[in-house]
Amino acid sequence: MLHEMRETAGLSKEVVSAKTGINVTTLYRIETAQARPQRRTLTAMLELYDIPEPQRSDALQLLVDALKPGMARSFEDAVSEVYGAYINFEAEALSARFFQASFVPGLLQTEAYANAVYETTMPKISEQVREQRVRARLERSRVLGKHDPLELWVVLDEAVIKRLVGGKEVMRQQFDQLLDHTNKRNVILQILPFDAGAHPGMLGSFTLLDFPDPADPELVYVEGIASDELIEGHPEVRRYGVMFDQLRAMALSPRDSITMIEQAIEEMGR
Repeated sequence: MLHEMRETAGLSKEVVSAKTGINVTTLYRIETAQARPQRRTLTAMLELYDIPEPQRSDALQLLVDALKPGMARSFEDAVSEVYGAYINFEAEALSARFFQASFVPGLLQTEAYANAVYETTMPKISEQVREQRVRARLERSRVLGKHDPLELWVVLDEAVIKRLVGGKEVMRQQFDQLLDHTNKRNVILQILPFDAGAHPGMLGSFTLLDFPDPADPELVYVEGIASDELIEGHPEVRRYGVMFDQLRAMALSPRDSITMIEQAIEEMGR
């Protein structure tokens, strides 16, 4: 459709690139369905091609719909549009960098821990919705064991390890699963100890996603109490990248982080 719009406007890819700043290669990949345009890229193209309503709204809606198919399809009634889009992006990503200040990231949660989190943070949601959300989290973990697994680097605040969620048995199972994950070549886990002092992650939890195709830009997923947010745009993404680099530099080494988890298990047994 975008190819036809450009042809109708009588513009070459080179002219579109010069007027919008969109790389010619990226334009080719978008027009041949090899890459999904960002919303701002699509808007720039529609404005340049002088596309009127309702065709303009239809094109933007297609982009929204393009985010829905995939892993989130089975859970779209139970999760927000932003979270559903994030699940699909995560399934396509080459690597993910997590900072979590409050609880174990969804990719690494056990079923019992995930249930305990939802029961505490969202006590008024229906049992059906809760079950769907828990299932979504468990389905997501498949990206760690597929043929070309997601490369995962996680930094957890020490509070995640010290806070009892769901009781001792739930935490013991969760700790065992975390230790199992640290044995995987594609998973790196670090803990940011309390004695590290103030740190950039005090602003909140976030995730950085990188993709195998250079045409797909990095994304940042920011979790909030009121709503979640997917961020595109190099200045903002770079800022979160710098924050993550600072956090992993301040955190314990992977080996020392494993030791801290093992100590937490021993303390629960006393």
